[in-house]
Amino acid sequence: MQLTDLTDALSLTRQMIDIPSVSGQEGPLADAVEAAARSAGFGTVPALEILRDGDAVCARTRLGLPQRVVLAGHLDTVPIADNVPGRTEIRDGVDVVWGRGSVDMLGGCAAALALACEVGPLIAAGEHAALTADVTWIFYDHEEVASHLNGLGRIERNHPQWLAGDLALLGEPTAAHVEGGCNGTLRVIARFPGRAAHSARAWMGVNAIHAMAPVIERIADYGNPVELVDGLEFRESLSVVRVEGGIANNVIPEAASMTLNYRFAPSKRADDALAWVRSLFEGTGATIEVDDLCEGARPGADSPVAERFLTVARRIAAEQGTELRLSAKVGWTDVARFTQVGVPAMNFGPGDPLLAHTRDEHAPVSDIVRVHDTLRAFVLAH
Repeated sequence: MQLTDLTDALSLTRQMIDIPSVSGQEGPLADAVEAAARSAGFGTVPALEILRDGDAVCARTRLGLPQRVVLAGHLDTVPIADNVPGRTEIRDGVDVVWGRGSVDMLGGCAAALALACEVGPLIAAGEHAALTADVTWIFYDHEEVASHLNGLGRIERNHPQWLAGDLALLGEPTAAHVEGGCNGTLRVIARFPGRAAHSARAWMGVNAIHAMAPVIERIADYGNPVELVDGLEFRESLSVVRVEGGIANNVIPEAASMTLNYRFAPSKRADDALAWVRSLFEGTGATIEVDDLCEGARPGADSPVAERFLTVARRIAAEQGTELRLSAKVGWTDVARFTQVGVPAMNFGPGDPLLAHTRDEHAPVSDIVRVHDTLRAFVLAH
C-alpha cells in the first residue's frame, strides 16, 4: 500500500492503521514508510540519507549542523482486535482517530513522518537554513515483543551511529505532554525448595509454598515509594505477579516458584536493584533466576537542546489552549536505549497511554496535531 497526503499527520495516522503491522508483520508498513521518505527526497541527494535494517527504516539529514535531534517510533502493534481499519469519529464532543495503533504508537510515527516529508523537499531544494538541527528519523520493528527482538536494540548493535544525537524524542503515548526518562524494570523467578509429604502428616514434609510467606510480606510492605530524580517524581512498584506450586490437594508441595517484578527509579543502577531484590530472599533457600533486567533512564530534560524543545512545546500547547505537563514515565520505554548510549531522551506522543492495547484504542485528533506542530516548530527554523 502506498501512503498519500504525506505532510498530513492525521491522514497518515489513518492510513498507517489500515496497514496491519502486528509484531513480526511490519514489512508492508516499513516498505510504505520507506517509499514515502524516498518520494520526499531522501536518498536523492547526499544531504538526505535513507537506510534500512530489516523492517527498521532510518532517514536522516546530513547538513553538518551543530546539533542533531532523533525522532523515533515503533511501527509494530499488538494483535488486532476487530479494530482495523481505523476511522475518525466524535467521542464526547472530541474528534478522535480510532483503531489499533492509534495510541501505541502509529499516531506518533505519523506525526514524525509527516515532518520528514515536509523537510525532505526543502533540503533537496537546497534550503539548508530551514533546519535548526540535523534530524534523524527512526521507524523500527518488534517493540511489542521480547526485548531481545526489539528493532531499536538491533540497530544499537548493528548501527550504533544511527542513534547518535543531542536529544531523542520517542513517540510513546503521553497525551501530547512530555514524560521524561523511565523507570527501570527487573523480573526474577525465585524457586523455593521443599520436601513432599502426605498432607495428613504435614509435619513430615517442608511446604515450599509456605516458605514464600515471609518474602511476600516483605514485598507487600514495600509499597510504592516515590523517588525524586532531576526534579521529576518516579513512583516505584514491587509486585509478586505470579505464584506456582503444588501437584495435588493432599500433597505438601516440594517445590514452588514466585515471579517478582520491580519497577525501580532511574536513580538506581540495574545491578544495585538486582542485589537488593536478591537480599529479600536471604535465608529462604530460594534460587533466583533473572528473567529480565533493563536500566531506567533519567529524565533527560536538563540539556540545552531539551530545554529548547520544552520551551517550544509549552508555546505550542499554550497556542492550542492548554498547559504542557512535564512528568516522569513510570513504565519502561526505549528512551532507556538512547540513554545507555549517552543520548538524553524523552517520551512525547499523542494518545492516552491507558488506552494502549485496548480494543477501544483511540487518540484525540488534537493530540496528533499538537505533537506534529510541536516537532515542526522545534525542527524548522521558520
